[in-house]
Amino acid sequence: MSALTEKSRKITLSKPKQPGAISYGLPQVNLLPPEVRSARGLRSIKRWLVVAILATLALCALLYAVNVAAARGADDDLATAQNETSRLTLEQAKYAELPLVQAQLTLMETTRTTSMSTDVLWKSYLDAITAVLPEGVSLDVVSMTGATPMTAAEPAANSLTQSSVGSIIISARSLTVPDTAALIKGLNSIPGLGDAWLTSAAVAADPDHGVYYKVDGSVQVQPSAYSHRFEPADDSDGGK
Repeated sequence: MSALTEKSRKITLSKPKQPGAISYGLPQVNLLPPEVRSARGLRSIKRWLVVAILATLALCALLYAVNVAAARGADDDLATAQNETSRLTLEQAKYAELPLVQAQLTLMETTRTTSMSTDVLWKSYLDAITAVLPEGVSLDVVSMTGATPMTAAEPAANSLTQSSVGSIIISARSLTVPDTAALIKGLNSIPGLGDAWLTSAAVAADPDHGVYYKVDGSVQVQPSAYSHRFEPADDSDGGK
């Protein structure tokens, strides 16, 4: 032990500490060369720099993995969307002709409705006329005229009848004097017909039936005689 150290130790031991007194330790001297201290500091900086680089690389690797996973998910979603688009395109191709068929059906229905807009059930009216003939009267000739979708009805045979959509010309025979009033009344009683008119009643003869009375007349066909059976169904009542 050096003399300086021994002297300092004696001074410290000879003087007890007083309250509030400041005690002094041994003086310290760093005898390391500045180059050593600089080298140690540099190594510490290098270690922290390596740690920072490794942390940065780890963070970059994590971000890369996250981006790769997101890209794969986006690719999967894109592939799914493309497959669905392809499937829908194939389904659409199956029904490509449907609009054309629907347009043709609509055109056919419209054409049928227009062409049959003046349809009259003539057979039923012929049966009705036969049913209302007075006893002993039979039909010889019946001709029917009426409006068409392209042409209007012929004008009435006389000015006393109302406008109509057609007419039925009849030629009948009677073995007795015909009851023209009863014949006119019977024709006017048929729904859809009206303005019956007798143009002539004369005596005629034929080798097979002998003498008879020939009666000529007509009855007008009203718009209510149209059947409307080819018109589209009315759905305004909910299909009832």
